[in-house]
Amino acid sequence: MVRKPVVSTISKGGYLQGNVNGRLPSAGSKEPPGQEKVVLKKKITLLRGISIIIGTIIGAGIFISPKGVLQNTGSVGMSLIIWTVCGVLSLFGALSYAELGTSIKKSGGHYTYILEVFGPLPAFVRVWVELLIIRPAATAVISLAFGRYILEPFFIQCEIPELAIKLITAVGITTVMVLNSMSVSWSARIQILLTFCKLTAILIIIVPGVMQLIKGQTQHFKDAFSGRDASIMGLPLAFYYGMYAYAGWFYLNFVTEEVENPEKNIPLAICISMAIVTIGYVLTNVAYFTTISAEELLLSNAVAVTFSERLLGNFSLAVPIFVALSCFGSMNGGVFAVSRLFYVASREGHLPEILSMIHVRKHTPLPAVIVLHPLTMIMLFSGDLDSLLNFLSFARWLFIGLAVAGLIYLRYKHPDMHRPFKVPLFIPALFSFTCLFMVALSLYSDPFSTGIGFVITLTGVPAYYLFIIWDKKPKWFRRMSASYFLSLWPKQNTHTQTH
Repeated sequence: MVRKPVVSTISKGGYLQGNVNGRLPSAGSKEPPGQEKVVLKKKITLLRGISIIIGTIIGAGIFISPKGVLQNTGSVGMSLIIWTVCGVLSLFGALSYAELGTSIKKSGGHYTYILEVFGPLPAFVRVWVELLIIRPAATAVISLAFGRYILEPFFIQCEIPELAIKLITAVGITTVMVLNSMSVSWSARIQILLTFCKLTAILIIIVPGVMQLIKGQTQHFKDAFSGRDASIMGLPLAFYYGMYAYAGWFYLNFVTEEVENPEKNIPLAICISMAIVTIGYVLTNVAYFTTISAEELLLSNAVAVTFSERLLGNFSLAVPIFVALSCFGSMNGGVFAVSRLFYVASREGHLPEILSMIHVRKHTPLPAVIVLHPLTMIMLFSGDLDSLLNFLSFARWLFIGLAVAGLIYLRYKHPDMHRPFKVPLFIPALFSFTCLFMVALSLYSDPFSTGIGFVITLTGVPAYYLFIIWDKKPKWFRRMSASYFLSLWPKQNTHTQTH
């Protein structure tokens, strides 16, 4: 049985308001005298939903993953096949999530679906690894690309110092956290603007690439499958790189409770977004190979910059700026969505109650946003991009595969459940099997990075019994846990009283 909070927590001065019994106040509930009802508002329209999905998918992935995919497949032809397969698989996963999101109308994404299907222990482990590994590492990866690309125009003739990249990255992360703490509306508006910047960056690469094809520049596609043969050990890592570039299709499900007309807008936003992204990604990779050979691509640290320098002349300086804005949009969309996961997990009693507080005036889950900052900084200054990507991918795709497998379970366990959107059963079956198979195979391909991810995932089991099941904790243990989370919050806003 999940232990739920039994009191509401309200900050003095009217800054934050908690939830009663770990749940959002219902529309018809009465509030105590002098206390205003505070909930997350339904402010996500279809356009904003599309911008969240496209805005979080198109980030650094298409600009850094081509190298990783090619490195682990060994040929141009095989790498293009992996990009197409990953696009189709992502579409299958997105369609499965569209069914889950319209059937279970709660925010929280993977966490909520695993909680509903498999119970509190797997759900806690999911949010545990999201908090410790997946979100900090994912934000660090995309932020490092942001830092590299935004400095690229200033270091044309020399290598960019790693410390400079990390310092600029730290500024970018902090800016995103502040933005998501201040306003849902402004965060969503900026996301729409950045989504158009992302599509512009993709078009700047695709259009010259198509012109190159028209001119007959197809020499890099001859003998497309010649080169090093793809190994069974390399394919899972190529899959990770490809799926990382497409990752983001699930973020709208993290904010289901804030979506207007979710039964219609969630499936529509997912289908429109995935069609745009898959076509854009495959054409972008084709465009790269019209100008850059496989060997040159493997030597490049910034594929989009190398491509633009060859074809665009002085205008090539604009490309790293657009790519940096693209990365910033992914950082913003990821933090916006995942803070809701922590908010929901806190509401269910799986994280400290302070994380379920909402700012009274700004209507943002402020503590759930702020808790990400120190963890992301630790990841940023302690790991390199490739190891971080493999590190987070194991845990991410393990639980996404389980969540989609849960859809199949619900079909048989609850056949009469209201399903406004329904997919053929082979779609979730194929997607979950592929995810779980690649996750298992990756333990052999990269035992160190994925092994660390596996071990940290397993630590969620004792943590569940320590933090959730064990009720008779010593007072010093409770004080220490509470003081850590309160230390993340400015002192003037942490004074609480219980009712």
